[in-house]
Amino acid sequence: MERAKINVKRTLTFLTICALFFAFCVCGQAQQPAKIPRIGFVSGAGDSKNPGPSFRRGLRDLGYIEGKNIIVEYRYIEGNRDRISSIVAEFVQLKVDVAVTSEQSWVRAAEQVTKTIPIVMVINGDPVATGLVESLARPGGNITGLTRLNRELSGKRLELLKEAVPTISRVGVLTGVDATTLGVALKEYQAAARALKIPFQSLEVRGPNPDLEGAFEAAVKGRVNGIITIRSSLMNRYSKRVADLAIKNRLPSMYEGSQYVEAGGLMSYSTNDAESFKRAAVYVDKILKGTKPADLPVEQPTKFELVINLKTAQELGFKIPPKMLMWADKVIK
Repeated sequence: MERAKINVKRTLTFLTICALFFAFCVCGQAQQPAKIPRIGFVSGAGDSKNPGPSFRRGLRDLGYIEGKNIIVEYRYIEGNRDRISSIVAEFVQLKVDVAVTSEQSWVRAAEQVTKTIPIVMVINGDPVATGLVESLARPGGNITGLTRLNRELSGKRLELLKEAVPTISRVGVLTGVDATTLGVALKEYQAAARALKIPFQSLEVRGPNPDLEGAFEAAVKGRVNGIITIRSSLMNRYSKRVADLAIKNRLPSMYEGSQYVEAGGLMSYSTNDAESFKRAAVYVDKILKGTKPADLPVEQPTKFELVINLKTAQELGFKIPPKMLMWADKVIK
């Protein structure tokens, strides 16, 4: 009888130890830190002290705090096309969970290297026409995001510039020479200028240190009296310098992004960049929660913004038509 009691106690002790061991294991597993997702963010240029402000704001709105529940690796091309492939390789090595970029050339390079890392793009052109996705509704691969349709607005920009400054008789188009902007963008503006019967002059500069002063000298020599700047990673680095040179040479200017107008340019007509990058954060959130890029439709803009710098117009010595000021989404005074 006594031996039976001892056996029972031993059995209970063994079971208790097993239960405690099991509980310890479960508790240990529960306390293991969850993997923090790592995002790769590629831009043509930016402020290292405040990188990707709109994208970061979008992440915060969704509950992400950098360094706590998400890590973002910021990289910039800075007009150096050789950096494209090295950044792709770096992100593959870092095993980023999602890559976000506004650089179409980077997307093209990345798709040649990886079919598994999801890529969220915010680009100017048509991703279907350029072969980046199968369709807007069903991208079909590891690439999705937003298109700003900047190329489709070329004719409208020229019309708006002509309406703001009816005396324009010859337009110059300033562009940084690279494979992603030169061909299609120039053709769009050339066609629009031809339709409006406005002589057209191409003003090309090359990175990483473009001769912007030389381009404006060529414009003045060619009797250009209105200028449009095609946005690119190269040109975006010099938005203030371009705006200043346009004022210095008394040239009314149109741009493909409001950052140039805020830097002193005359006017822009484009999508809202801040909203585009906040939407990119939504795409990242959905992908991190399990949605495949192939199942996320590529978004097209539903609204475009006209931004006018009234101070610059006054400095150049002409008045913006009142109806245009009424149309404008933002007027800088």
